Amino acid sequence: MRIGGLASGMDIDTIVGDLMKAERIPLDKLAQKKTTLEWQRDDYRSMNKLLTDLDRFVLDGIALQGTFNKKTVTSTNPNAVTATAAGSASNITSNIKVTQLATARNWVSAPILDAGVKAKGTELLKDVNAAFGTTPIELKFKVQKPGSTTLEAEKTISIDPTKDTLESVAKKFSEAGLEMSAFYDESTGKFAISNNLTGKGSNLSLESADTVTFFSNLGFSIDGKNLGAANSDNGVNAKFDLNGITGIERTSNNFTISGVSYSLKAVGESTISSTTDTEGVITSIKDFVKKYNETIEAINKKTAETKYRDFPPLTDAQRKDLSEKEAELWDEKAKSGMLRGDSILSSGLNTMRSVLYASVNTGDTKYDQLSEIGITTSRNYLDKGKLEIDDKKLREALAANPEAVMKMFTGDSTNNVEGIAKKLRASIDQTVDKIELKAGNALRTNAQFTLGKELTDVDKRISAFEDRLKQVEDRYWRQFSAMETAIQRSNQQSAYLMQQFGGGQ
Repeated sequence: MRIGGLASGMDIDTIVGDLMKAERIPLDKLAQKKTTLEWQRDDYRSMNKLLTDLDRFVLDGIALQGTFNKKTVTSTNPNAVTATAAGSASNITSNIKVTQLATARNWVSAPILDAGVKAKGTELLKDVNAAFGTTPIELKFKVQKPGSTTLEAEKTISIDPTKDTLESVAKKFSEAGLEMSAFYDESTGKFAISNNLTGKGSNLSLESADTVTFFSNLGFSIDGKNLGAANSDNGVNAKFDLNGITGIERTSNNFTISGVSYSLKAVGESTISSTTDTEGVITSIKDFVKKYNETIEAINKKTAETKYRDFPPLTDAQRKDLSEKEAELWDEKAKSGMLRGDSILSSGLNTMRSVLYASVNTGDTKYDQLSEIGITTSRNYLDKGKLEIDDKKLREALAANPEAVMKMFTGDSTNNVEGIAKKLRASIDQTVDKIELKAGNALRTNAQFTLGKELTDVDKRISAFEDRLKQVEDRYWRQFSAMETAIQRSNQQSAYLMQQFGGGQ
């Protein structure tokens, strides 16, 4: 804490403060330069986000052959059969007659009684029937799935008759990874097990004597070491006729034939027809054009922003003198034009446009450019390269040669021809890489990109200048302190002389 002016009567603190304001002017300029670099970095990264979003949109849309192979499937009797078709499937018309639905195998026990009364689900096993005993046991199982001739790997369930109930046994069984479920019904006193998979041929093998005994005590019949046939619904396969082939069987009501996935709902007949989903393709292309236009509009707007050179970033002291609204308006102008005329972005846009104008070897010269399928650049020069779609022309191209339209966007992997989507993504990636070299990303340190290195340099200069300001301020205080000391001595000498002259009288 410094106190000055006791001898001189001058406000030394204010004088030094005013002198330091002048000394701080270069430091304020450095701080403003740092803020400008940070704004520029953030604007670059926001442009990169737009480009990355466009890249992902292209990857998930027009870059996929599945986008152009979407199928619409209809059923004349959806209550009996429904279907969907993979993009690679040919358009078909199938007549299907369902004669039997697949069902799952079920096992049901005899009523479980406790002293002649149906047992409660929450009752401990040892209290339900003394035959369960009180010693913990390991139940061991192997499952044979429908349609299979082999047993799966062995599964175990730990049971403690002093802690487990009928309900907890059912829960453990359902969670044992057997692809079966179980429950106990108090109203009937019966324990039920059901295979989660449909079809005939299902089997549950009891792999130990303790397991056989346990299920016997639960009221199940046992056939050798298999959960028995008594009180059992063995399950059946689905049966259907398809396009003249009779007696076809499947273990499930859901199956796929030649890329068409059928779902059987009930016994009955239906005609299944699949066609290319032209509307879905058109929607995907329109969505791409919309996303592309939004992206280049945002980039063009940023590179054309006005640069207000009379509005540098506010210093902390300047911000205190303004109202919140005034500071906001100032910042709006100060941040404008950070990327005005930027060569990286302008070059990137030009590269993307050239990709969209280029021809693609689709195998059909009538449809090897976007303009030939109705996608052209807007005639309004203010749109700066936005795309427009002639809906009628696009539909005609899809009707005439949908394969060529698909190749135009996705390319031809057989002949190693790159489509517009791949070329566009490559051009976007190049621009993104250049921007990251200039402005980095969240994963890069300042030393790894140009603006970051400039920020580091400005930080060093700010730190060095702050040290210098401390030295200058100390020098001012030393100088004023010396002045105060000299004035104090002068005052003392004057007082002494006045005293001497007064004493002589």
